[in-house]
Amino acid sequence: MAQRTVLVVLFDGVQSLDVTGPVEVFAGAETHTPGSYRIRTASLDGGPVRTSSGLTVVPDQALADACDPDTLLVPGGQGTRRPAPELVAWLRAHGPRAGRLVSVCTGAVLLADAGLLDGHRATTHWAYCAELARDHPAVEVDPDPIYVRDGHVATSAGVTSGIDLALALVEEDLGRDVALTVARHLVVFLRRPGNQAQFSAQLAAQTARRAPLREVQQWITEHPDGDLSVEALAARAALSPRHFARAFQAETGATPGRYVDRVRLEHARRLLEDSGDGVEEVSRASGYGTPEAMRRAFLRALGTTPAEYRRRFSPAPVRPPR
Repeated sequence: MAQRTVLVVLFDGVQSLDVTGPVEVFAGAETHTPGSYRIRTASLDGGPVRTSSGLTVVPDQALADACDPDTLLVPGGQGTRRPAPELVAWLRAHGPRAGRLVSVCTGAVLLADAGLLDGHRATTHWAYCAELARDHPAVEVDPDPIYVRDGHVATSAGVTSGIDLALALVEEDLGRDVALTVARHLVVFLRRPGNQAQFSAQLAAQTARRAPLREVQQWITEHPDGDLSVEALAARAALSPRHFARAFQAETGATPGRYVDRVRLEHARRLLEDSGDGVEEVSRASGYGTPEAMRRAFLRALGTTPAEYRRRFSPAPVRPPR
């Protein structure tokens, strides 16, 4: 097996976790399978860089001395707001020579500034997706996914999503068992629940201030196939339906119905991604009742059918219907 070189670009104002997260993944794979990865870090002049959190990182070399890598990884951070022209010029000249172009968070901005994302689908941190799309109209920006693969280009969303993408690359290079071992060592999901969305339903909504409402939120998450009518949920919170609906929206920013819709959609997505359950089983387990009801929900929220969603995102073989 040929050793794969991973080159991580460093610059002042880089987000430290954008660097260390993926590096820990590749280093873990190298520990598990010696000879699999050679990890190098490089800055423009080879000198130390100061991260956005104040940490100082000493690179292995200057970018001018770096060999063309199998994977060129560009992290994000505050330093991407006003990047050094020399850094963008280096990426423009050397990026096309890399086997894979990878960005974490706003590292996608540097790749786009260098013209390396033109004609590609890409993502970045949710807070900068609109800006990336506005400044680089030749890039197809998708604000939803944790990461996007488009040919030899792979871009990830904010900060910790770089770990998700690095694990996916290790799985592609070395297989699922190695990637799963690394994920377990780092105590992270190999594929996080609802991993195709930057926000889970729980993150997209606020956490209620009052304990009874928080408990209802947790109940909804744990029982998507249960009776989640306003009346049933209000009874759990020991409130009248009208009072409950008003309080829930005030404290979470979403109506009970909208919150239930998000949770059921996320649950269905996770089952389609990670299980071999048939569409009918998934629809029942997620509280839709029928495949047609789930299909309508997917078309409304995602613009695609459950079957097409599974085809795009699921590595799991589907079990035949019972």
